[in-house]
Amino acid sequence: MGKLMKNYLFFRKKYPKFVYQGYSYKIAKNDLQISFDFAIRPDIFFKPKVTIKNINKKKLALIGEKALNNLIFHLGLIELISYWKSTCSPEIEIKAGHLNKEQIKWWKDLIINGMGEFFYKNKIDFTQVNFLKITSKPSMPNVTRSDLVTLKKRVIAPIGGGKDSIVTMEILKKQGKDINCFSLNPTQTAKRVMRVGNCKNPIIVNRKIDKKLLELNQNGYLNGHTPFSAYLAFLSIFCAVIFDYKYIAFSNERSASEGNLKYLGKTINHQYSKSFEFEQKFRDYSKKYLAKNAEYFSFLRPLYEIQIAKLFSQFPQYFPVFLSCNEAYKTNSGRKKPEKKWCGNCSKCLFVFAILYPFVEEKNLIKIFRKNLFENKKLLPIMLELIGLPASRKDGKSLQAGERRFKPFECVGTKKECLIAFYLARRSFKRRRVNKNLPYLLKYFEKKILPKHPELEKESKKIMCSWDKQNNLPKNFKKILKKIDKN
Repeated sequence: MGKLMKNYLFFRKKYPKFVYQGYSYKIAKNDLQISFDFAIRPDIFFKPKVTIKNINKKKLALIGEKALNNLIFHLGLIELISYWKSTCSPEIEIKAGHLNKEQIKWWKDLIINGMGEFFYKNKIDFTQVNFLKITSKPSMPNVTRSDLVTLKKRVIAPIGGGKDSIVTMEILKKQGKDINCFSLNPTQTAKRVMRVGNCKNPIIVNRKIDKKLLELNQNGYLNGHTPFSAYLAFLSIFCAVIFDYKYIAFSNERSASEGNLKYLGKTINHQYSKSFEFEQKFRDYSKKYLAKNAEYFSFLRPLYEIQIAKLFSQFPQYFPVFLSCNEAYKTNSGRKKPEKKWCGNCSKCLFVFAILYPFVEEKNLIKIFRKNLFENKKLLPIMLELIGLPASRKDGKSLQAGERRFKPFECVGTKKECLIAFYLARRSFKRRRVNKNLPYLLKYFEKKILPKHPELEKESKKIMCSWDKQNNLPKNFKKILKKIDKN
């Protein structure tokens, strides 16, 4: 079919219906193996698999078959989004279980908001009246929550290899919380982080994408960003119930709630499923339809990324192992033992370098990134994007009328805190290296940006001690973070 297949209207006409046909599961040795059956009418079929390692069979029996089926059914619902996107079929039919009207509305809301970047990049008009219809078998019984099981007051923290989850893990561990790591398809970086954190028996889940989806991607079917953190939310509730953990401490911060741009009148947020809005909606849904006794929340929600960077600077044992650069994972994807390496050329690298610079010695940062990113002139357009200013196009031409730069589609901080980060980095450089010339980016910032923002000293003090009251931290967790943040 080739690259001409990019027009999403063509796909919607040829593939009018996506069907969640069913699921199956079995226990093999000590692993729970789950398989989902999806179909895109008339002739595309998928069978992705998820394996939850080293389960407790006795605990599984206590949960009960109905509650277990409900959790698996919901895992399939969040799984199907990755497959539905290949054709953007106008109807999703749920045959594997029942969704009431309220649930159908919730799932449509997640798809519209969580797939915003996908719609934008594929030029899809999701505002049409009949853009998406979700139907479900009305004869199916109501869902069964796992309410009969009393969960132990223990904590699981998802670990991906970045600095935020490290901060959550270390703070809670040092405050005496019974905490364990949880990782989906753990990379070498995630394994190293868990090893440094002395996480001896982490909860490990393996997710296997159906090869058919990868073939469709190569043949020009629709592809793009999905709300991965929403997937982790459903999976973590599942794991909390079957492994007996009451608290699920994610590490999403307040910066994640800021959008990237507006498209068709709607704010598009790359980090929607990390936002406070999604957290609220998922908590409500989970309490009502999944597990009333499980507490899902974001431990770092009250803080900005730059505040978290300051906390992370207190854990130098992780400097050699943590990694947040998505380009590095892409570069190393074909190797059996990927080498951990920041690319040093993307918005994520520059952002992390900038927010750490005021709190970590320059020589230590250069060991992490292998170079001083502030000296790279090619990163100027990225710096300007991070702080929300127009930049020249990558092809060197001037911006056209109506064209503008916006916050990069990356997990980076707000425009304001990026301004603060470069301001504090410049100040730190001058204090540490008296009479030395500023590196290129900081010199540009001093001459071109700083004069327009005379309030940054005051703003930096404000942002470094800020606390967002919009959070869902349980009282004892809130007390712990407030105590640490003040020190």
